[in-house]
Amino acid sequence: MSKYEIPFLTACIHAFALRFGLTRQAAFRYLHEHQGLAFLIEFYDVEHLQSMDETIDDVLSICQKNGGTLA
Repeated sequence: MSKYEIPFLTACIHAFALRFGLTRQAAFRYLHEHQGLAFLIEFYDVEHLQSMDETIDDVLSICQKNGGTLA
């Protein structure tokens, strides 16, 4: 993991929490449970080039495909 990925993941968790009215801890648990964090790590090279809104849309889609119920 590069030194840039951790701040990126932190920003994504924060943005996800804000969008869905969750605490950062709840957002982290949701993203971890539904493979969103794994997706962000695996596709960091692409995702960090997009806007945060697009990144959150992508990770939400992945989470929904893995049983997540937020919309």
